[in-house]
Amino acid sequence: MFLFDFFRSFLPLHNPIGFGGADFLLLLLAVSLALFTIAWRRIHLRAESFAARTAWCMLLLAALPIALRLALLPNHPVPTPDIYDEFGHILVADTLRHFRLANPAHALSQFFETFFVLQQPTYSAIYPIGQGLALAIGWTLFGTPWAGVVLATAAFCALCYWMLRGWTTPGWALAGGLLAAAEFGPLCQWMNTYWGGALIAMSGCLVFGALPRLTAQPRTRDGVLLGLGLAIHWLTRPYESIFLFLAVALWFAPALRHREQLRKLVKAAPEAAFLLLTAFAVTLFHDKAVTGSWTTMPEALSQYQYGVPAALTFQPDPVPHRPLTPQQALDYKMQTAFRGGQRETLGSYLLRLEYRVRYYRFFYFAPLYLALPAFLACLRQRRYLWVCATCVLFALGTNFFPAFQLHYVAACTCLFVLVSIAGLQQIHRLSPAAARIVLFLCASQFLFWYGVHIFDGSNLAIALTPYETWDNINYRYPERRIYVNRRLEDIPGQLLVFVRYYPQHIFQDEWVYNRADIDASRVVYARDLGAEENQKLIACYPNRTVILLEPDFRPPRLSPYQQRQ
Repeated sequence: MFLFDFFRSFLPLHNPIGFGGADFLLLLLAVSLALFTIAWRRIHLRAESFAARTAWCMLLLAALPIALRLALLPNHPVPTPDIYDEFGHILVADTLRHFRLANPAHALSQFFETFFVLQQPTYSAIYPIGQGLALAIGWTLFGTPWAGVVLATAAFCALCYWMLRGWTTPGWALAGGLLAAAEFGPLCQWMNTYWGGALIAMSGCLVFGALPRLTAQPRTRDGVLLGLGLAIHWLTRPYESIFLFLAVALWFAPALRHREQLRKLVKAAPEAAFLLLTAFAVTLFHDKAVTGSWTTMPEALSQYQYGVPAALTFQPDPVPHRPLTPQQALDYKMQTAFRGGQRETLGSYLLRLEYRVRYYRFFYFAPLYLALPAFLACLRQRRYLWVCATCVLFALGTNFFPAFQLHYVAACTCLFVLVSIAGLQQIHRLSPAAARIVLFLCASQFLFWYGVHIFDGSNLAIALTPYETWDNINYRYPERRIYVNRRLEDIPGQLLVFVRYYPQHIFQDEWVYNRADIDASRVVYARDLGAEENQKLIACYPNRTVILLEPDFRPPRLSPYQQRQ
């Protein structure tokens, strides 16, 4: 306790030695670096020995992000969905858990209109089933769809190491796997939302890990893994799969000139082709079940029925009516530019591309920027030139879409890790100490912010969190939905909740989301369509307590429903 009191103040002259916050941080960094340097030889020898044990390394890297995230649950509980994409994927998962690909249309579907959900000819989300399938598996096994997110993250971290084993030495592959766990693990938005990202990144690991193995020694197992990766990516991100298929074709193109190598590759092709064709068949059946047409995708039908997705004009700040910062205003302007109805030009395409470059910072810790220029020395090798071409292909291809999210290019995540590791290898050849320091700084960055979140609620954590960048872990956010959910849990019986918006309501802040089986849900959310129309739904649910939700109040207001005169 004495030591805690001795060092607890980060204000100068408020502790016996007069240290300020920066002094403590520098002292901590210096002590950590000194201890790391002293222990490096022992760490290095043990790590090199352990890195060659593929199964144990994959098990460790799968367990690490799970254990670290579960340790944060007291301060950061299971995330609450808040964005329409999250509710859409959860609806897909709930639909699959009912052993069907689509839900029958509701007789009073006008009350349940919401973002990215079809009401006719079926009640279904417009998304492919890949992410929903992962959520459904976790939901079924552990009782929460978030478990599917956690399992996908664990699989990605383990497979990132496996992928790197096909490209580099075991020691550097383990370093890359640990980087992946730190960058895309417990503090990453992919692990703390339901949008997806880790599942797509996992599919990229399977594909990009199988390619060098198939070239070196074609085996049935690697053909299966290649097909599995392509199938998962197709079922999750069909549009971006075009660029993944092109990258695979580009990898195998040189084999066309070598008949013997081509003959060996053909032997592994049937398994990959079978899995990919199975994924295509699943998509066709899903399209048929949702839209009634084998060739009409749910997203295409949504655009036909509702026009260009309104959510592309998203509100960049999740809390309506809060003033936007200059950066948020720029985000809003750039994301809503060049939408449907506006003619695309080369200038607008390049402007959008230039703007989106900043988002790729997500894939690198700040110290790893030192590895990027060092990676340029690797481009003398054809395979690393292919890595660069693949990343550029994804960047250019996804730039045609007016909106951008990080999971659009998630398949390249393991390639971004590979770029970091290859660059660090080049630095290591010039100065082993410099490479070790970069890795140490990456570890320090993660451990520092992870420690801050372990002690959330302390004065130190409150003071530091405004300076955190690119991490995305739930605090009390989304406070309003958590507040409403808890209030509704306290009301016994089945509920019918009419959602009434203010005239000034920001339409992207949607609250009408329901389960796959609306009638069987304990809480049914419905749009307030006026007293006369509402009476139709009330008559449909005579045994439900009727509640009025007005989310534009601060906090949202729940009250007994009374018909407006």
